[in-house]
Amino acid sequence: MNFVALDFETANSSRNSACSIALTVVKNNQIIDELYSLINPQVPFYWKNTQIHGITEKQVSSAPTFAELWPHISGFFSKEKLVVAHNASFDCSVLTHTLQFYDLPVPNYLILDTLTTSKNLFTMDNYKLNTVCSNLGITLDHHHNALNDSQACANILLYQLKKYGVATLSDFIKSK
Repeated sequence: MNFVALDFETANSSRNSACSIALTVVKNNQIIDELYSLINPQVPFYWKNTQIHGITEKQVSSAPTFAELWPHISGFFSKEKLVVAHNASFDCSVLTHTLQFYDLPVPNYLILDTLTTSKNLFTMDNYKLNTVCSNLGITLDHHHNALNDSQACANILLYQLKKYGVATLSDFIKSK
């Protein structure tokens, strides 16, 4: 299966405040590439968000804005491309709101949520990313680091593909 696992961290509670992004690219069930970037959200940071992910306003002051980054990553988001995220409603919302903030067109793409697949395929105490990883023996070094989270998400889906097959997981793919 080919897909890109997506994860955002935000500067505050606004969905247009992306301050980091990571993409983990999977082709033929193998991770082949990764992208991580800090983003200057051009909005204030809330201390609680910084406490969660450790990213500060100072760290992103010279980072590209999302509008500057988008031309380099937009090819991963088209109607025939599969985007995977853990709690996809959050990450897709951040993408949509951030694109709208910069008056950029919002693409249509395919989405699969590993939070949803995990809830349907496994019995666990909860389905937070770190819990699912722990239960499946997947390494998650720094939870709430976008790159580590996107890698973990990719590995969750790869685990599920190996255990349950493409046909089972295809039922969870939605159009965005």
